[in-house]
Amino acid sequence: MARKILSFLVCSACFAHVNLYGQDSVQTPVKWDLQTCLDYASKNNYQLNSLRLSKQTSEESLLLSKAAVLPGISGTATEYYTHSKNANPVVGGFQTESSFSSNYSVSSTWTLFNGGYLKEDIKQKNLEVNSASLSIVQQQDDITLQVTQAYLNILLSKENIVYEQDLLNTSQSQLKQGQQQFDAGSIAKKDLVTLQAQLATDKYNLVSAQNAQRQNILTLKQLLLLPSEFAFDIAVPDTLIATALIANLEDVQKVALDTRPEVKISELGVQVARLDLAKAKAEYLPTASVGAALSTGYSNNASDAYLKQLDNNFYQQLGLTLSVPIFTRRVNKTNVEKSKIEVDQADLTLKNTKTVLSQTVEQAYINVLNAQGQYDAAVEQVTATREGYRIATEELKVGAVNTVEMLVQKNLYVQALQNYIQAKYSAALNIRIYNFYKGDPIKL
Repeated sequence: MARKILSFLVCSACFAHVNLYGQDSVQTPVKWDLQTCLDYASKNNYQLNSLRLSKQTSEESLLLSKAAVLPGISGTATEYYTHSKNANPVVGGFQTESSFSSNYSVSSTWTLFNGGYLKEDIKQKNLEVNSASLSIVQQQDDITLQVTQAYLNILLSKENIVYEQDLLNTSQSQLKQGQQQFDAGSIAKKDLVTLQAQLATDKYNLVSAQNAQRQNILTLKQLLLLPSEFAFDIAVPDTLIATALIANLEDVQKVALDTRPEVKISELGVQVARLDLAKAKAEYLPTASVGAALSTGYSNNASDAYLKQLDNNFYQQLGLTLSVPIFTRRVNKTNVEKSKIEVDQADLTLKNTKTVLSQTVEQAYINVLNAQGQYDAAVEQVTATREGYRIATEELKVGAVNTVEMLVQKNLYVQALQNYIQAKYSAALNIRIYNFYKGDPIKL
């Protein structure tokens, strides 16, 4: 009995980890960290899986291109049934006759020389496979940045909720104290109403922060292609680094230009275009091929037996064909000129890709400088306004300041707090984006 209970519990635990939305079975954590999100997106993203299928198509094209240098062999077997009226030379008139005949053949053709077209085609298809692999890497990088930004947005909203809840708790305490002072006749009605209005504002801000968190979680779930009913939340790291020493701009640009997949894809595009040009020029050259054939046949109208006829009708053929293009009505010339244009276009695409990447890295560098500067200023601002708000709160308790003066300090603190939270996560994100361009993996 104990063994049956244990088996049932094991089966139940396994079933609990089954992915209920059509993907592979995975153990779903209650709270996902960033790496879990990135791994899941890498496995299940539609665009990535589509690019992986495109790579498989390119690999099949490469295999076909390599097989084109091999001889092709085909076999045919034909059976004929003939029904006809023929003149009867003995008795005159016509008689109806039926006959059966068979033909069997095996033929082969093998291209010996075609101006290097097949050789260049194999090189081109191999480059296209490499380009397809790089496209997967590029899409993976794009998804990594999108998921990281969505993840940090959730962390921002979570921290904002904590601060808003603290402010709400403080407002509730202040209103309670204000009600006591009003009942004792220490403050006017307008001061009490002001505290009530501030409490309502803090409640509104908390609800807004909670809604922002729900929206940010929805955004990340949509990036991960998780279904609506899937219970999902993220793990909050113990610390989040928002400041760091950043590398020199020129060094990061050089690393990016040397390693980024979009540049390598454009470089491969130039090579592919040049191979297209080589293939177009190969059409000007003669093509030499060898052909061979074996054939035999049988007819029931003949007097010999079946096997004897196959032997008598058996013949072998071997031939060499040389095809020389003489006049192609400008087809070859047009293909060459178009290929030259494609080479120039590929060169321009490569230059534009490098320019855009350099500008993107430079913008990321500027974003880091701005974000870190704002973060440093926000730290000072929130420290000062927090102390001012604390002092005003204490003075309100003893009647040294009125409610309006205290709320002025509170609003300054709230604004500084919002600036601090935004600057903190902006700096954290921009640092990771900039370092990502120099090859550093994204980690919190």
